[in-house]
Amino acid sequence: MPPRPHTLVAAIAAALALGAQAVPAVAADGAAADPAPTTSRGVEIPAFYTPPSELPGADGTVIRSEPLPLALSLPGIDGPLPGRATRLMYKSTDANGEAVAVTGAYIEPAAKWRGEGPRPLVAVAPGTMGQGDQCAASMALEHPLRLNGQTVSVGYEDLSVYRLLLRGVAVVVTDYVGLGATDRLHTYVNRVDGAHAVLDAVRAARSLDSSSVTSDSRVGLFGYSQGGGATAAAAELQPSYAPDVELSGTYAGAPPADLTQVTKAIDGGDLAGALGWSLNGFLQTEPALRPIADRYINAAGEEALKDLSTMCVGDALFGYGGESSTDWTKTGQSLSDIIRAEPALQDFLAEQRIGALKPGSPVRVATGISDDLVPHGQARRLAVDWCDKGGKVTYVPVLLPGVGSGLLNHFGPLLADQGNAVSWLTDRLSGEPAGSNCWTMPVQP
Repeated sequence: MPPRPHTLVAAIAAALALGAQAVPAVAADGAAADPAPTTSRGVEIPAFYTPPSELPGADGTVIRSEPLPLALSLPGIDGPLPGRATRLMYKSTDANGEAVAVTGAYIEPAAKWRGEGPRPLVAVAPGTMGQGDQCAASMALEHPLRLNGQTVSVGYEDLSVYRLLLRGVAVVVTDYVGLGATDRLHTYVNRVDGAHAVLDAVRAARSLDSSSVTSDSRVGLFGYSQGGGATAAAAELQPSYAPDVELSGTYAGAPPADLTQVTKAIDGGDLAGALGWSLNGFLQTEPALRPIADRYINAAGEEALKDLSTMCVGDALFGYGGESSTDWTKTGQSLSDIIRAEPALQDFLAEQRIGALKPGSPVRVATGISDDLVPHGQARRLAVDWCDKGGKVTYVPVLLPGVGSGLLNHFGPLLADQGNAVSWLTDRLSGEPAGSNCWTMPVQP
């Protein structure tokens, strides 16, 4: 179906706001990577992104790395500005306890760190990029805008990365499980997969020869939307999964903490295609859900799921913006209706709920009060849940009026609050103690 006018405007505005072939991939042991490049919607996925058949045992181990040319870069006296980038692949563990290869990028900043202590590290968890491998955030650092007639990919997350680099903060970006890496589908908004990918990216960055950060460097996490969910989950799971990755602070912007509510909100909206990414990822993680999907999903729905599995967020906006999941089901029920009817789906989504564990470090939860794409209410609920557990929480309601577009209501707070979020996190990385405004929650919007 044709995209709606406000969706087109939002996508074009995002692209305008952002304003060489890589060397052969090298494995950890120095051997050249064997696999040939693959293609996704007309974009060649370098052989680097195809994982080896055997993976190392330790989480965060670097499998291979190579120089990554940044598209938005200037020459400098001491090296390129804003920094020197390295593409990387590292080992992680997925939600089923299986070894998995994850790709990403590390950027060593040219700017000096002027805060207290050694240069810190921030793991950036990207917002929604899509499910096609060409959408990976590490590729977007090299190609911020792709328009080839088959796919539309915008590296909007580059803005947060560069803001951190300009403050002298080293940055590692994760592509998440299955995004970029060609051996599986991206497990979109999977709580455990996202958290593990973020935490293991920190471990990988510490071990790179090109990295100046060490185990003594303070560490922060930064994410909005899908990224906010990943960093929120990482803050919860860090004490048990990665006790060696001590966190100084976590920014979780617009986190999709309750996927049952998020599913209902995005259905029929600008980013309805995200329903397909979620379903594809959930069916990969939990094959036992497949009989339920077969019982409800019609031919049009199956075709949509297949189509969306190779799409970036721009493609989904243009191709599926405004669609209703009722068109994808044999019964005419919405996905929310089906969730209410199927206890197995309810149980699975309950396991994805963020907020059941106390984060072991300070967190900043920000949410736009008019956000109806990743609903404000469920993000605020996350802050309340963490406060009730004794977490050190800074809750920030972003006071912007609704503008009639779910997409703009969601991305407006990202831009309005990003500078404050970066400042809050760099304060934590400088050793300034975090406060908590949990006591104000009863009167906060």
